[in-house]
Amino acid sequence: MRRFLAMLAGPATYSRWLHLLIPAAMASVWLFISPDKPWMPFLFVIPVGLLPAMRTAEGVQAQLLLKPEQKGPGAPIAVGPARTWTDRCRTVAWLEVRLVLAAVACFATVRLPATAVDLVRGSFGANLSDDWPALGVQPGWWCALLAPLPILLLLGLVVLCGEVVTAAARGLLGPSPAERMTALEERTEQLLERNRIARELHDSIGHALTVAVVQAGAARTAGSPEFTARALAAIEETGRNALDDLERVLGVLREADVPVSGRPTLAEADRLLESARGSGARIDAEVTGALALVPGPVSREGYRILQESLTNVLRHAGAVPVRVRISAADERLELEVANPLAGKPRGPGGGSGLRGIRERAALLGGEASTGPCEGEWRVHATLPMDRIR
Repeated sequence: MRRFLAMLAGPATYSRWLHLLIPAAMASVWLFISPDKPWMPFLFVIPVGLLPAMRTAEGVQAQLLLKPEQKGPGAPIAVGPARTWTDRCRTVAWLEVRLVLAAVACFATVRLPATAVDLVRGSFGANLSDDWPALGVQPGWWCALLAPLPILLLLGLVVLCGEVVTAAARGLLGPSPAERMTALEERTEQLLERNRIARELHDSIGHALTVAVVQAGAARTAGSPEFTARALAAIEETGRNALDDLERVLGVLREADVPVSGRPTLAEADRLLESARGSGARIDAEVTGALALVPGPVSREGYRILQESLTNVLRHAGAVPVRVRISAADERLELEVANPLAGKPRGPGGGSGLRGIRERAALLGGEASTGPCEGEWRVHATLPMDRIR
């Protein structure tokens, strides 16, 4: 009962009733012209409902007046033209259901209040309509007790028909299974793109800031003008590279036509190694195989894995010896970064960099391991190349 009263107090209940009365007003024009053929509106809506644009018009009207719980992408009532014959048939079915409910709403709106007025008049002794004597009801004071019943029935029909027409709109005007699948795929693509952008920002900007912090700290304690000049030059170069990476990522956010091929690849690994060396790390690098022939997706993700690995070394271990091995052979890319374990980490831990390394490898069908191994902290990634080709 409480839910019924709450629905009566809600504006959506009466906007839904108005939604039902709109086709009733249109159908009444035909009934005025040809009252002996009340079934003609039901035939007329068949060719009208087959028009693709009709689904858009009905969807907009249903969203505005029926007030479903959700709008926009994934809404229970879609707004768009009919693209398949199934959608057109569903639109026709919706128009037929709407006409039936409109007839009920029109009859209730006109007849029930008139019945209540008739009973009130009967309570004062006026003659009742012909229907009441057939039911054994005669004019008298007791008619006043029956007068509220038609109004209560009307209120009940207002709520019930509103719920029924809204449920019918969700079923017949809602997105088809194919449309739901498409929306789900688009949502998944958006989430994946956001996740990729977050990783790009974390790797590129995090690397640049780590190098800048290490270089600035070393320059402050070195007390050598020559070293300070080299440190400032390294910070400047790293900052420029970070700005380039940031511009690429922001280009994606702005939906600019920036090709994916513009992202850095392992062919630019020397830039990372020199940046780490400029921060004081002693890099022992060994590269085997033709990195230029590595498929683009593998090379780009390999670059980011190498970048995050070097960033972790500088952040947590400082200027320590680092062993870097990159091998492109046997239809797979092997990448390993190892450094001696430090007694106490220099920087804060608990970030998402190591998880991002494993995620990048998993997206390409490879695998990555991170952690202590034989007195070293080692990052080892294996990325298949044959699946990408």
